[in-house]
Amino acid sequence: MDNKRYNEQLLDFIHRSPTPFHAVKNIQMTLEAEGFSPLVEEDGWNVVPGGRYYLTRNGSSIIAFVVGENSVVESGLRMVGAHTDSPCLKVKPKPEMKNHNYFQLGVEVYGGALLNPWFDRDLSIAGRVVFNVGDGRLQQALVDMRKPVAVIPSLAIHLDREANENRKINPQTDIPPLLFKYGEDCEEDFRSLLAAQVLGQYGDPMELQVLDYDLYLYDCQKPALTGLNQDFISSARLDNLLSCFTAMKALIESEGQVTSMLICSDHEEVGSTSACGANGPMLKSLLERLYPDPEKRARAISQSDLVSADNAHGIHPNYSGKHDGNHGPILNEGPVIKINANQRYATSSLTSAVFRHLCEKQQVPVQSFVNRSDLGCGSTIGPITAANIGVQTLDVGVPTFAMHSIREMAGAEDAYNLYRVLSSFYNYQDSLIIN
Repeated sequence: MDNKRYNEQLLDFIHRSPTPFHAVKNIQMTLEAEGFSPLVEEDGWNVVPGGRYYLTRNGSSIIAFVVGENSVVESGLRMVGAHTDSPCLKVKPKPEMKNHNYFQLGVEVYGGALLNPWFDRDLSIAGRVVFNVGDGRLQQALVDMRKPVAVIPSLAIHLDREANENRKINPQTDIPPLLFKYGEDCEEDFRSLLAAQVLGQYGDPMELQVLDYDLYLYDCQKPALTGLNQDFISSARLDNLLSCFTAMKALIESEGQVTSMLICSDHEEVGSTSACGANGPMLKSLLERLYPDPEKRARAISQSDLVSADNAHGIHPNYSGKHDGNHGPILNEGPVIKINANQRYATSSLTSAVFRHLCEKQQVPVQSFVNRSDLGCGSTIGPITAANIGVQTLDVGVPTFAMHSIREMAGAEDAYNLYRVLSSFYNYQDSLIIN
């Protein structure tokens, strides 16, 4: 697969994945087409060498793996971790706001969203709806309104003369999106609108009552290759669906000698502490079921490696002073090794050296990121997973602009190069443990 075809598939995947639920569903469908079989947590499992399997939890996290022919005690596991969620606006449980004959939605900020870019965008709504059908059964469905159904209009500069100098956003009062204009006798409620959406989307004449939902607003603008020479990718949710897709493609091409695993977890943007987050029990529980003998499991983990793939901050040409002078990653100049002395990233000299070695073998350029010493540093699932299961870990990612904005930017070559290195990581025959 060449870079052009790869980016076409990446952008299509992101476009079809407006929420973590849709992302996991799309990953699941792709894996099944490639011969992966589902595992259900409440069932007994029969996992065999050479088999391909996946496990989901909450519909928003997924772990997929290929059982290697080599002994896991001798070869360990090759793992790549990413996350399915992105900062956004989430619809509140009782969201109806009726102001001056406008129907608006109460929303809550999910994660560390950059809020200014959400104004004046064509927004839609997607997520999961749980409902009660006519015979009393509870069901769930994914919904995606697809078309623009909401907007958050800016306040005109005539009414806020300091908007360009000193604008602050109150997330309670400034960002409720506007859905429609209504008459004096409007009795619409959001759940009835949702019920109509479910019926219209699935074409089922059943009676239903919406009980609850996880719904998010998203930008309707499609991902695109941008720049005069199409050097860049512009899209929502590059952080971190880019890594999810890239690692999935690499896993599919695993040759099956070494046991290889992909972990895509929800809730990274809000701390990862949940039943399906990286700071929850999902991965640990899976490893215990696959390798119930504690000694064998410990020996396997001691031979294992985890690559935590999450986007890195590229050096912004207008704000280069925000970077350490020697560690400003540039778009389209290779994946980035992320390093932090205080273990906000889990990279060590050993894991960094291994990744550099793999990049060299693939003739892929590689860069380093270290935060300015006078600025705080974000974190990833890397340190969390390393601490929870004791695996040696590396934090990497592709350089990105506008991280946590409604529309982010990455290089058109970097995702493909990361895919090449991760494929090499999964298929490398020799040990990656440095003794």
